[in-house]
Amino acid sequence: MVRITEIEVHSRAARVGILPNDVLVAINGNEIFDVLDYRFYLAEQQLSLSLLRDGAPYEVTVRKALYDDIGLLFETPLMDKKRTCANRCIFCFIDQLPKGLRAPLYFKDDDARLSFLHGNYVTLTNLHDRDIERIIKMHISPINVSVHTTNPQLRCDMMKNRRAGEVLGYLKRLADAGIRLCGQIVLCRGVNDGEELSRTMRDLADLAPQMSSVSVVPAGLTRYREGLYPLTPFTADESAAVIEQVNAFGDECERKHGSRIFCVADEFYLKAGLPLPEEAYYGDYEQIENGVGLLRSLMTEFADELDYLTDHTGGNTGISPRHVSLATGKAAAPTMRLLADLLEKRLDGIKISVWEIENSFFGPEITVAGLLTGTDMAASLGGKALGDELLIPAVTLRAEGDLFLDGMTPKELSDALGVPVTPVKNEGAALLAALIGRQA
Repeated sequence: MVRITEIEVHSRAARVGILPNDVLVAINGNEIFDVLDYRFYLAEQQLSLSLLRDGAPYEVTVRKALYDDIGLLFETPLMDKKRTCANRCIFCFIDQLPKGLRAPLYFKDDDARLSFLHGNYVTLTNLHDRDIERIIKMHISPINVSVHTTNPQLRCDMMKNRRAGEVLGYLKRLADAGIRLCGQIVLCRGVNDGEELSRTMRDLADLAPQMSSVSVVPAGLTRYREGLYPLTPFTADESAAVIEQVNAFGDECERKHGSRIFCVADEFYLKAGLPLPEEAYYGDYEQIENGVGLLRSLMTEFADELDYLTDHTGGNTGISPRHVSLATGKAAAPTMRLLADLLEKRLDGIKISVWEIENSFFGPEITVAGLLTGTDMAASLGGKALGDELLIPAVTLRAEGDLFLDGMTPKELSDALGVPVTPVKNEGAALLAALIGRQA
């Protein structure tokens, strides 16, 4: 049962007399617990809605086109509370945050509904048989799973949850039911790497083709790890060894299944000092949100957009001379310099300064641009000749675009540096447009 908070004006729900504060109990006899139930059973053309008003039951019938909405609004998008994580993973990034940040940053979600709606990764430890049966019945796909290891005892040890091993059985149940799965392995040095990684890849490959892709990413380690499991970062040579191990197995999967399934995050390539793979390696970029192919995708899009710009103007682009600065993290800096050089050589009058920002807030092992703070940018760029505008990665800001992780605003950064600050999406077209001073 879920409480209705609002009715859209002139909607079907309004026409049949449903009111705010009524409680939705069932649709066509199917009890409603959350957004997944609601969206699934709402798809029919004729609906019998069971409701409560001030505790008294009543029913209405709604006729509509297939998949149309009926105008009910609820307190939260999920229609109930988000499920918090029941694990205490040895690599958990939230446990490595300093005190004093915004309260939402400390919330750990582990909600399969968010996996379906927004692509979040779940560990399965919050799920039970009823949840799996519902996923199968509704054919919710894909389900994104943080696997880390298929060794049951090691998974319990890594996640500090006694159910972590037994719920691995859900993977086969979902795969057998035709549910597409995407996996993630957060690799911890000396824990789930080496032969344990090989075991995990073999076990997950057995679920192909339903296990469609798996990312292998290094654990992010901040400087706030006092009292936590003593994890250490991979060296350059160890990163190269991980790449070789995963890619050798991926080559085998490609021969056997027609897909390599397993891909290594950009961070491992950068740490090893090795060139990024070509675009074919990443397939459909299924794991781009895990940092797999993020830079290659950006490079390809940027080059394509630049070719289009120059080929369709005959060199007369109408772009005014300008000097622009671009702030980024250590990991992406070499790629950004490459793109800046490419642009400067193709277009006259464009000067680009790429500034690599050291992450003092979280520590030097955190090299991704998305975890830079306004404080570190201000400290690194103060007194520098930044030109007409400073471009920053949009991912450094929360979804509303108004705050860095440390609570600073883009305006405060702009005031501190004396230059306009513009967030830019991690897309080739958006980056090129920002660099030349045009809208994407």
